[in-house]
Amino acid sequence: MDYVQNSMFDKKFSSPLAERVRPRKLEDYIGQRHILEKGKILSNLIHTDNISSMIFWGPPGVGKTTLAMIIASITKAKFINFSAATSGIKEIKEVMARAEKNRSMGVRTILFVDEIHRFNKAQQDAFLPHVEKGNIILIGATTENPSFEINSALLSRCRVFVLHPLDIGDIVSLLKRAIKDKRGFGYLKVGITDEILRTIAMYSNGDARCALNVLEISVMSCLDNVSTSQVTREAVEQCIGKKILLYDKNGEEHYNLISALHKSMRNSDVDASIYWLARILEAGEDPLYVARRIIRFSSEDVGMADPGALAVAVSAYNAVHFIGMPECSVNLTQAVVYMAYAPKSNSLYLAYNKAKKDALDTISQGVPMHLRNAPTKFMRDLEYGKGYKYAHDFKEKTTDMQCLPDNLKDRKYYAPSEQGFEKNVKETLNNIKDIKDKQKS
Repeated sequence: MDYVQNSMFDKKFSSPLAERVRPRKLEDYIGQRHILEKGKILSNLIHTDNISSMIFWGPPGVGKTTLAMIIASITKAKFINFSAATSGIKEIKEVMARAEKNRSMGVRTILFVDEIHRFNKAQQDAFLPHVEKGNIILIGATTENPSFEINSALLSRCRVFVLHPLDIGDIVSLLKRAIKDKRGFGYLKVGITDEILRTIAMYSNGDARCALNVLEISVMSCLDNVSTSQVTREAVEQCIGKKILLYDKNGEEHYNLISALHKSMRNSDVDASIYWLARILEAGEDPLYVARRIIRFSSEDVGMADPGALAVAVSAYNAVHFIGMPECSVNLTQAVVYMAYAPKSNSLYLAYNKAKKDALDTISQGVPMHLRNAPTKFMRDLEYGKGYKYAHDFKEKTTDMQCLPDNLKDRKYYAPSEQGFEKNVKETLNNIKDIKDKQKS
């Protein structure tokens, strides 16, 4: 009897959990509502059976392969899964020959190419004539920007859909389904709290495959017999290789930690900034989210006091995108330290908010005539551009021309501080004001 149970048990785990519970129907697919909700473009294309070649661009584990397989199933097309990591021109030609034969028999072929960005120009060009003839419907998946990684000729024949990382709620739903699904752990009695499921979801950073892998290892490690598994916090900590920190409980701690980082950088406290960054990253926050917050900080709290801060922040974001965690932690540390020690100015933040209020109050008012472009005689006859002064025609490269509407002509939004480079900006703007005043007089 024991032998039979072990054989059945081994069979259950013959493939990874992520593969076993992969959705087979569109209604079971989780995430990407921005393109798959009723009335959205991809949803319409699928349900009207008007699928054309397309590229799915998104991070790992967001459902690119699954969506391609579901599309092939709905459209009753022959589905060929093709990996750019292990195939070359010879394999491409063999697949194209099969697709052409299928078409001659009235069968459409969907060719799914995973990691299409790994193909070189010659390999990508091999698809082009078959896409144009209609021998294949190409669905490519890439984690890289297709504008840079896919030939323009091939890209112009494909519609690009951007797939987003799954949110925490989506991944928790996915994990609960995997526990109940007969293809997953439905034959087991799995005990696991919502808090632990949420922790796994947070750790996965929007990657469903990563979350399912952690769940699978956790359940397996807590199996006390062939039918029961009580997943513990300690088991999950061992699986993910780190201590589960208090983070994002009902959303509050998420904002508390980001606030602590932001205010530490604003207060020029380098050590506190590094500490809060470490707390955030080690708790499983998406490093790209942190990088986006640093970009905002670079203009809101440093601004023109050090214009280079924005370039540092954007470079850090790109570094995070290229190498990911854990390697990118040092890139974010560099950016955080730079922001903390940089001179501070919130002049840009205050200036925009003042201008925003006036813009909303005057949004229905037209642009002054002398600032309007006049590309046609008809527009010139209407006095578009009349009175415009071309700055390059003047020695000082500036004029006394009024550029604000009459009701705002004396309004001042930007008030430079005395901090860092902004002190120079203030001096320059004062010189410009003196020039304009002399021209007026």
